[in-house]
Amino acid sequence: MIREVEGDILLSKAQLIAHGIAPQEHFDTGLARSLRERWPSLMRDYRQSTHVHPLEPGEIWAWGGVDGDGKSVRIVNLLTQNMLGEGPAARPGKASTENVSRALKALAQYVEEERITSLALPRLATGVGGLEWADVKPLVEKHLGDLKIPVLVYETYRKGLAGKEDL
Repeated sequence: MIREVEGDILLSKAQLIAHGIAPQEHFDTGLARSLRERWPSLMRDYRQSTHVHPLEPGEIWAWGGVDGDGKSVRIVNLLTQNMLGEGPAARPGKASTENVSRALKALAQYVEEERITSLALPRLATGVGGLEWADVKPLVEKHLGDLKIPVLVYETYRKGLAGKEDL
């Protein structure tokens, strides 16, 4: 069941947080930056992993860690964006609905395989990714709507405010 909430996704009590990134993500803008600041090893582990096993747009990369309070966190990075350029000068480009759709399909499979009990995600690919929510929301509903768990879409960001998740 998909529910829309407002608040700070970093304060979510969901078992899993998902968000969109690019294959050679720098974690320096948007939600990716906030995640990096809170869990610095996320970016280091991502870079190390993708150096050995590069990822393509439409794939996912799952990570687990512990925050400063000792609380476990699980994050799935959805590769929704393409890259502009190649090599060290490459920069994250815009997201595409095709990449979003493929990544959401992979996320749904991951949620079922890992027996995830709750999921939180932002208005995916609408910030740095550059897509319109009207184009992304139907994809979220299509791929995550049949999951038998709470799927919390953080529609409106409110820094420092815990969303009313009712988990």
